[in-house]
Amino acid sequence: MQQPPGFHHPDYPDHVCRLKKSLYGLKQAPRAWFHTLHSFLLSYGCVNSKSDPSLFIYFKGTIKLYTLVYVDDILITGNNYQAIQKCVSTLATVFSIKDLGYIHFFLGVEVIPTSQGLFLSQHKYIHDLLDRTKMADAKIVHSPMSTTSSLTRYDGVAIANVTEYRSIIGALQYLSMTRPDIAYTVNKLAQFMQNPSSIHFTALKRLLRYLKATIFHGLHLKRSPSNTRYAFSDADWAGNRDDYTSTSANITFYGGNPISWKSFKQKALARSSTEAEYRALVYASAEVLWLSSLLSELVVPLPSAPTIYCDNLGATYLTVNPGSSEIMFILSETFILSEIMFVITKFGFSMFPLKTNLRTVSRSPYQGSDIKTFASR
Repeated sequence: MQQPPGFHHPDYPDHVCRLKKSLYGLKQAPRAWFHTLHSFLLSYGCVNSKSDPSLFIYFKGTIKLYTLVYVDDILITGNNYQAIQKCVSTLATVFSIKDLGYIHFFLGVEVIPTSQGLFLSQHKYIHDLLDRTKMADAKIVHSPMSTTSSLTRYDGVAIANVTEYRSIIGALQYLSMTRPDIAYTVNKLAQFMQNPSSIHFTALKRLLRYLKATIFHGLHLKRSPSNTRYAFSDADWAGNRDDYTSTSANITFYGGNPISWKSFKQKALARSSTEAEYRALVYASAEVLWLSSLLSELVVPLPSAPTIYCDNLGATYLTVNPGSSEIMFILSETFILSEIMFVITKFGFSMFPLKTNLRTVSRSPYQGSDIKTFASR
């Protein structure tokens, strides 16, 4: 380390400065900033959420305020406008902030008020992505992935620009925040980031063409008097042709609105479809349990236990009587058995036919007609 230009000390040329205040660009700057903001919000009367460290909750009488922090972007909402303004004003006395008023954009997501609720859209983000990848004038397609062929690790020949492939995948992972219909495709293409081929890049371009056709699709969160929580779980047994692992997927609804979804490859091999589906149920149950914990911290009434739907009869029976199967012994190598029993016993499970299951974040490609079915729900 060397002394910065203009601050050379003639008596101590080998000494360096000790910072008393963190600056942008230093490794400790984000942590120091969050620690300062964290201390201020706690002194204001907020409580840090246990389910989400970036969420701060304020309760006083009938006033409810929620503060969500993402680095230096802060979203404050609540049921009292004067209390929100007071919180913003107090925040401005300590930090240099810019009040943008009612929410319109937050972290690249456009928030559009409607008569029924809020519509979340990332069409500007998609437009910029298409311009950056020079796909703005490409022909459109009506499904994000081909349903007639499956991708494998050794398809095609290696491409020269690996960095571009990885950059686009990273952008698409952020886009899936409001687009559950591309969750499976993005997860599948991300599995080839280490050594992508020409076939993988062609599949990536197909996804961009699909996004051009559905650029104005988004997430419509509607008001609902219901507090019902339910989730759909699915798995593709040995669907990965490279290592024969299964792909799990789940989507969680609250009051009829999708609030969480995920598609990912299972870490261990499954001996049967029942085992693969049961693993998917465990992951879905853990996600619903976390969301239920978050809603409880927000003082949202939860009158009934959530229901998780599965299209495998064996996995559904296994949730009722888990101790009588060899699968539980196999799963104990991956999960702690007590954690499985704790999560499973808190929910209800039902058999659900695959044709009516919401497969758009599931374990296989789908046709354009499936997208219309999902959008209608």
